[in-house]
Amino acid sequence: MKRFDRLERIRRMDPHEDASEIYRLSSAYEFPWDFARALELALYRTYAVPSIGGLLARTAEFTDRPQKRYDDTALLLDAVVEHGFGSEQGRTAIRRINQMHRSYDITNDDMRYVLCTFVVIPKRWIDTFGWRRMSRHETIASAVHYRTLGRHMGIKDIPESYEEFEACLDAYEEAHFAWDEGGRRVADATLDLMTSWYPRPLAPLLRTGTLALLDEPLLRAFRYAPPGPVTRATVRRAVWLRGRAVRLMPPRRAPHHARQNREIKGYPNGYRLAELGTRPVPGVRGCPVRHIDTPAAE
Repeated sequence: MKRFDRLERIRRMDPHEDASEIYRLSSAYEFPWDFARALELALYRTYAVPSIGGLLARTAEFTDRPQKRYDDTALLLDAVVEHGFGSEQGRTAIRRINQMHRSYDITNDDMRYVLCTFVVIPKRWIDTFGWRRMSRHETIASAVHYRTLGRHMGIKDIPESYEEFEACLDAYEEAHFAWDEGGRRVADATLDLMTSWYPRPLAPLLRTGTLALLDEPLLRAFRYAPPGPVTRATVRRAVWLRGRAVRLMPPRRAPHHARQNREIKGYPNGYRLAELGTRPVPGVRGCPVRHIDTPAAE
């Protein structure tokens, strides 16, 4: 297999009918590292919306148990990617997501925004730092895949296309990004978690490097001091060079899913999808999403 053979295979597929398979090929074979980093950034952005970040802080799940919440989020979302919406594993993962999310009151707009981050941020990351840009087929397939997930979660008024997802995300961030003390606590806890994956002496360097990858609106919302232009350019150039190096490597022959990521540390003895996540007590603590107007599908 040559470097671009899988891309040619993707281009022969239907981006609507084969959307989830294209997304699986893209995320598990073509860009597994990039998707992991981009989805981390996608979730991180949501903390800058006070109605999301503040409520996450009040549940204390991301501040008290950040590794478990990171693991559970990644494993549940990726079970759908790996096994498909119609599989037993996919249905179990969606059921668990919905059981948690229905326990708290969150607007449909916030839920839709989070969904938008899953579509838009990976494309932006890959187009900037990946070994190649995302193809049009992959872009369409990503939007279709997450439209399907959104329907299973009971989200209303989901954007129809990638361009609509992008416009929705940009408009929502412009209108809602703002300082919130709780959101900043969740952001700090997540930064601490990310630096904990590496030797302790590297923590200050890794924290600065992570901040260098954040854009100005996000830094302002969290009131983080922006890294200097030299630091920012150096970090971004290093990540870009990593993509150039991957381009010269042989294509991946085996899939790499979230459960294989070294950052997943909470289940050394394995896990059951049905047991992941929280068992929230409404109004007390847990995953803070509830659809009070429309029941989510399981």
